[in-house]
Amino acid sequence: MKLILQYIRKHLGIFLLSTFFLTMEAMADLLQPTFMSYIVDEGVKNADVRRILFYGLIMLGIAGAGAFSAVMRNQFASRTSQTIGRELRRDMYHNVQRLSMENIDRLQPASIITRITNDVTQIQEFVNGIMRIMVKAPITCIGAIVLIMFQTPGQAPVMAVIIFVVSLLVWGNMRIGYPRFGTVQKKLDGLNGVTREFLSSVRVVKAFHAEEEETDKFQESSQALAAANVSALRAMAIFSPLINLTVNFGIVLLLWLSRNQRSAEIGRLMASVNYMTQVLFSVMMISNALNTAVRAAASAGRIREVLDEEPAQHLPENPLTPEIKGDIRFEHVSFAYAGAGRESLLNINLHINPGETVGIIGSTGSGKTTLVNLIPRFYDAGKGKVLLDGCDVTRMDTKQLRNAIAVVPQKALLFSGTIRDNLRWGRADASEEELKAAAETACADEFIGQSSQGYDTLLGQGGVNLSGGQKQRLSIARALVRCPRVLILDDCTSALDARTEAAVLNGLRKTASQVTVLLISQRISTVMRADHILCLDNGQVEGYGTHEELMASCGIYQAIYDSQIGGGLNG
Repeated sequence: MKLILQYIRKHLGIFLLSTFFLTMEAMADLLQPTFMSYIVDEGVKNADVRRILFYGLIMLGIAGAGAFSAVMRNQFASRTSQTIGRELRRDMYHNVQRLSMENIDRLQPASIITRITNDVTQIQEFVNGIMRIMVKAPITCIGAIVLIMFQTPGQAPVMAVIIFVVSLLVWGNMRIGYPRFGTVQKKLDGLNGVTREFLSSVRVVKAFHAEEEETDKFQESSQALAAANVSALRAMAIFSPLINLTVNFGIVLLLWLSRNQRSAEIGRLMASVNYMTQVLFSVMMISNALNTAVRAAASAGRIREVLDEEPAQHLPENPLTPEIKGDIRFEHVSFAYAGAGRESLLNINLHINPGETVGIIGSTGSGKTTLVNLIPRFYDAGKGKVLLDGCDVTRMDTKQLRNAIAVVPQKALLFSGTIRDNLRWGRADASEEELKAAAETACADEFIGQSSQGYDTLLGQGGVNLSGGQKQRLSIARALVRCPRVLILDDCTSALDARTEAAVLNGLRKTASQVTVLLISQRISTVMRADHILCLDNGQVEGYGTHEELMASCGIYQAIYDSQIGGGLNG
């Protein structure tokens, strides 16, 4: 709850103003039964029409003031809750951007999405409820109890017992409900994870006709969420009727104890019964608000985890800013992912000269992507050092480091917007000539020119209206627009045919001759013309040299060659 109060304090003025109007509304509700008792005891009893009209007009004025207060309270409550929700999402999103890949892996993307959306909504509903119900209900409840004792002083012991029993029921409701609503949010994480996985892999699911399997997974997660909700709501289903029964029993007991009430005080008895009804509704509102508070507390704890998450990578206090030429060195580098049973890289020693093109090849899981991810500090080495132009990357200015490196990932990632917008992710101030030159080198200019709107062609989310090869070529062009000193191509030509791939690589050799290129591929034909080739296996260097040198000295490289090229010729 400290998190919620922290954000409420930022808008304390509006919150207090809303509370003022809320108090006025509650006072208006409390005054109505008292004036009704005056009408009965002084007007109806004495057949005094003028007094009936007088008190009636007062009640009408009070009702008008209460309605105005309710409208103003709703205005301020809605605005404040929406503002707090917006600020929470903004702060969470900002902190997530600061986190390293290790943090993201631990928190899990699906869970982060749930926290930014559903958990923040729970906080919004609670803040709105505080300003609409949580403050009004106690004022109404306490005021009604005081007025009951004023109208019928002899009923004070009855009220004390009812208040005690109701308080125990409300406390029990919160005690049992809190852990259950926390479980609900975790099950929602799981459902979002299954949904996200299906939507991102829908083509594969349809290709393998695996809709039934995915439906079963979704159904299982959905049932788990439903079961958690049922468990959480069961407490409300038990306690709410008990609270209702307790207050209604108090009303019956009040009427029974007042069976000998004098006729002159019938109005007071009516007011007391009316106030007991207000106590009932107030207690029910408090109970519902506390259930919302329980959900909000669980959500606030999950949001706090994201806001308090410290980046696993620490920025240097006095960052170094060397001139970056592209000299890369790995010195006794080892690395293991969090929670992994073994190291993904083991004692890597490697030196890449500026302007060299180094091919990286190896079996799946050999550590190729992990190796290059250490250069721009997506992850930090567990042991050893990664040096760029003689400077430890962990001591460099992160912005300068990543501005000097361009990465084309295995999966081509494009964003909603035009082709021009996507290319300018590489460099926002790139000229039209630079965009076209990069597209030409990446062999993307041909299909861009054939589209009706050229560089202004709109792309759907993830570039859904492009083929896999077109997306890869745009991703390469975007990296070239950056004019990097180090270019990392992580198996990003896998969707290209051999002729187009050769044209792209030839273009890179001509236009990026001064750039250090790390070329990861599963195809030996892609890397065999590189200046040097790094062969990895199980996170260890099995060979490093030219194609001819590895054919003579590296058994794993020879086996890859034979399986892809030599075996085909012999067959």
